[in-house]
Amino acid sequence: MSERLQPGDTAPDFTLPDADGNEVSLSAHRGRKVIIYFYPAALTPGCTKQACDFTDNLALLADAGYDVLGISPDRPEKLAKFRDQESLEVTLLADPDKKVLESYGAFGEKKLYGKTVVGVIRSTVVVDEEGRVERALYNVKATGHVAKIIKDLAL
Repeated sequence: MSERLQPGDTAPDFTLPDADGNEVSLSAHRGRKVIIYFYPAALTPGCTKQACDFTDNLALLADAGYDVLGISPDRPEKLAKFRDQESLEVTLLADPDKKVLESYGAFGEKKLYGKTVVGVIRSTVVVDEEGRVERALYNVKATGHVAKIIKDLAL
């Protein structure tokens, strides 16, 4: 199981394709804060709610200096369908080999309906302008999570 990140850790850099196949790197966001959220699957109810919540609050977050990146193991084609179907404005990135998910501690054993399974652990990592982890939240709820982040960041 991958190690969970802690505040003060250097956020692992990555380059992943977005919904249109364009490469997006964390390092390209240096100088801005980045909220990276990891979710199990596009086009599912909880993940849709979470992505819509981020989209609804994107202007508030951007005005406060935050970029938002959503990462799942889905392929870019599925992310494009998800974005278009739900009118999402958040940047969605594909990590089908789960290397970035693992490097952020967002893939491993979790409880699902009382059973232990291996999969994506719904997580959010806030990275500062210098590329250091400011907050690392694991096993978050899809509903209400964005409001909690906004409150925690005092935005």
